[in-house]
Amino acid sequence: MSKISAGSYDLNKWLHGGYESDVITVLYGGSGTGKTNLCLLAAVSQAKKGNKVIFIDTEGGFSSERVKQLAGDEVNEVLQNILLLKPTSFSEQEEVFGRLLNLLTKEVSLIVVDGMTILYRLEFAAAREKDVASIRNINALLVQQLRTLAEIARKREIPVVVSNQVYSWEETQKMVGGDILRYWGKCHIELTHEKGVRTAFLRKHRSLKESSLEFQITNQGIKKRGWL
Repeated sequence: MSKISAGSYDLNKWLHGGYESDVITVLYGGSGTGKTNLCLLAAVSQAKKGNKVIFIDTEGGFSSERVKQLAGDEVNEVLQNILLLKPTSFSEQEEVFGRLLNLLTKEVSLIVVDGMTILYRLEFAAAREKDVASIRNINALLVQQLRTLAEIARKREIPVVVSNQVYSWEETQKMVGGDILRYWGKCHIELTHEKGVRTAFLRKHRSLKESSLEFQITNQGIKKRGWL
């Protein structure tokens, strides 16, 4: 199965070539663990090759300055190859996904959703104050959005990378969206930042066993910890 670069030599080596092209990869973890950095790395890597990237930013984490650090002298060309969409509510996110198929061209080689569930989470909290039917409706919309991404990945072999938040439950970290994200995401990478050390854990993959990679964020991207 073909793969695309994760935008880092060390990440590619760890993942045996990068992200798979026909599935959804879920990057999940708390604030400051590196989720957006990994999203930007993959996006810039594809854009530098002249490919188009659809980048859906729900958290306002897309930074042109960070892209400039990663892209260097090619920053203008890279930014031109990234279509940035910035929904600010779950209804706007739904509208973006409704347009997604029309935005696809043969040049698109990656779809990124940085913050798949933050707007869903806000809507879900409001739905809990209403009734069970409202909660079911919100969950159904999230399923529909993930189904759209999964079909694009599978049928068109366009890799999809989404980041996701976590919450604490009985002293463990769980993904927001629970079973919905666990089902639709075929590759799960958990990111942590504890005692100054960032670690990526491969929790689910179709062909690779569970493993981990300690890493550091640099101006140029990401490096395996201890290799700087």
